[in-house]
Amino acid sequence: VQLQASGGGSVQAGGSLRLSCAASGNILSINTLGWFRQAPGNQRELVAVITRDGNINYADSVKGRFTISRDNAKSTVYLQMNSLKPEDTAVYYCHAAGAEMYWGQGTQVTVSS
Repeated sequence: VQLQASGGGSVQAGGSLRLSCAASGNILSINTLGWFRQAPGNQRELVAVITRDGNINYADSVKGRFTISRDNAKSTVYLQMNSLKPEDTAVYYCHAAGAEMYWGQGTQVTVSS
């Protein structure tokens, strides 16, 4: 499975960004798609994940601000990030899981105050 992420960038606090991640390869093996992030000096942490059936889990820190969605026909997961805060600044990683776990390349999100 290969994961190709796009989106990210730099915005001011209160702004919005949208991340996309397209999966290819043995996509039938994937149940969960989602996003993790890692800020400098911190461990990688869950942001949001969504299962094939549409079950969603968000980190408490992003609830009400971020929305994850999935297009199974396109094997693509999206993360709409609104009301961004400086503490959302991190490298965001696309993640896929089934029998195995897969990671995409990171994409930088920078939120300035």
